[in-house]
Amino acid sequence: MKKPYDYRGFSLKKLNEPRFAHVKLLGGWIAYFCLYFITENLIPYEKCTPIHCALDDLIPFNEWFVLFYVGWYALVFGTLAYTFFFDVPRFKKVQTFIMITQAVAMLCYILWPSRQDLRPETFPRENFLTSVMAFIYSFDTSTGVCPSLHVGYSLGILSVGLKDETLPGWIKALLTLFVIGVCCAVCFVKQHSALDVFAALPVCLLAEALVYGKEYWWPKVRKK
Repeated sequence: MKKPYDYRGFSLKKLNEPRFAHVKLLGGWIAYFCLYFITENLIPYEKCTPIHCALDDLIPFNEWFVLFYVGWYALVFGTLAYTFFFDVPRFKKVQTFIMITQAVAMLCYILWPSRQDLRPETFPRENFLTSVMAFIYSFDTSTGVCPSLHVGYSLGILSVGLKDETLPGWIKALLTLFVIGVCCAVCFVKQHSALDVFAALPVCLLAEALVYGKEYWWPKVRKK
């Protein structure tokens, strides 16, 4: 395991010092939650455009995908916590990637409010997983959905993880499979339309270009 980053002597007065400046990136979450409050509570449901495509009708509700959907929270928190304390350079990358996807998504949610009407009126089965999904439905509205931030965050974490040469191949493989599971899960638990997933892809490409373009992709292009 990598050695923990030395935060001894940290204080808010030292935020502008180079060794602690990355802590300011956490402020992106404050801005996000403020905008989240606006989009979730101040934009009327009736003003939101329904997002739907034919593929949505072919995807059944499946409560097993709740495991991926809920596991996403652990993935995001765990990645940010680990990199914050053990790998600051990658923390900067993943947090910047997330902030870019947040900024673009929130701009979309405000300028072009969206919603989905895909949630089942009743679950096909009653069990623990459907109870978890019902709980999520109760506090997470069906507005502000396109593009999907579940997909955006996951692809950002995957991008940073795959470029980490210290990670074993089997961890990268598991991470890839889990992220694919999350991208599928948002549709199978009826939190997003498939269009929300597709819409997240260009947002992630933008974030990828801004975060890694000059130092990672451009040198590879020049070698060809």
